[in-house]
Amino acid sequence: MSLGINKVCVIGAGLMGHGIAQVFAMNKYGVNLVDISEDILGKALEKIKWSLGKLAEKGVLKEDIATVMSRIKTTVNLLGAVKDVDFVIEAVPERLDLKSKIFAEIDGVAPRHCIFASNTSGLPITLMAEATKRPERVVGMHWFNPPQLMRLIEVIKTKYTSEETTKVVFELSKNLGKTPILVKKDINGFIANRVYRAISTEAFLMYLRGEAQPMEIDAACRYKLKLPLGPFELTDFTGGIDIAVSSRASVEEILRRFPEWEPHKELLEFSNATYGFIKERYDKGLLGVKTGQGFYKYPEPGKWARPDIPEKYAERIDPLEVVAPAINVSAWLIRNDVVSAQDIDVALKLGYNFPMGLLEYADERGLDAVVKVLEAKLTKVKEPYAAIYKPDELLLKMVKEGKLGKKSGQGFYKY
Repeated sequence: MSLGINKVCVIGAGLMGHGIAQVFAMNKYGVNLVDISEDILGKALEKIKWSLGKLAEKGVLKEDIATVMSRIKTTVNLLGAVKDVDFVIEAVPERLDLKSKIFAEIDGVAPRHCIFASNTSGLPITLMAEATKRPERVVGMHWFNPPQLMRLIEVIKTKYTSEETTKVVFELSKNLGKTPILVKKDINGFIANRVYRAISTEAFLMYLRGEAQPMEIDAACRYKLKLPLGPFELTDFTGGIDIAVSSRASVEEILRRFPEWEPHKELLEFSNATYGFIKERYDKGLLGVKTGQGFYKYPEPGKWARPDIPEKYAERIDPLEVVAPAINVSAWLIRNDVVSAQDIDVALKLGYNFPMGLLEYADERGLDAVVKVLEAKLTKVKEPYAAIYKPDELLLKMVKEGKLGKKSGQGFYKY
């Protein structure tokens, strides 16, 4: 299909924005890069030039640096930057009020055919769309960091987004050399972050219930699942404690305005169960790499070193105990037609560097084994959040039909 996109505007030249602008420019799109100061824009151009230099050294840049850079124009004039473009993507700080305000401001200036996309990692695209008079042309386009290197893009459709808009952004993602997945409903955390959050939440709760120590859980994930980092390591590395506390108020406000943002009520209760623990660590300054101390100790604040986790610590933990709730959450997503099984696995492989898809792992272990682990947790755990362990209807149906995974030739996949 003809996409009709030649010129784009990237709003926000920070960590994600300048990388997104670079990817568009490398793929021969003209780019207007906007931010609030010339200083920020100057630094963004320096970072883009440095990144292009690294790609040139590796022999993967198809043109000379100057040619790619010539496609990027910088400006602090937001309205001027959008008046002649075909596509706008915002990559400003994660504040719904700010994103909505920007979309409302540019709505009267940008051409009527222009599509608005948000790079939010989980805020509701629906509410941003409602700030405009073109909700059918507003879509989520969630990139992963660093945009120049990470292949995954989540394309999120709201109840307003037209099929044409969805198709255009999906194909645009492919044209940029990325691997898009389609998220058919605008829900909290979309796919990669939502499913991984179920893994980290269960890891925290296993620790709080006295079932395992952080190092044991991380060792099982590192050595048995072959993940680059275990959930406690990753929380330290990404500043997950800090992010969870700072986003708490906005999450509660969004749910008041837009309850459909979290349609899986058991998952909401499950996620909320760890907040007291997270807030306690936040209050003690145990934020991970940022403060030099989290679940592990680091050389100094801001300096990461891979924690020393001996393989022997993996012996006590079956990783299925840690990931079974996330498999259950995935089954809910599939049954509710939010996303396909294949796309869940693509999201975790490309977004979190899983060597094997979560649902491929479920098939390998056996869906009857997954159900057994969930039912054992449901029996043992007495807290209100335990409802998340009730095996999803889809899992129970598959097991009843003998679709147990690899051993039966059919599970989430056909063998």
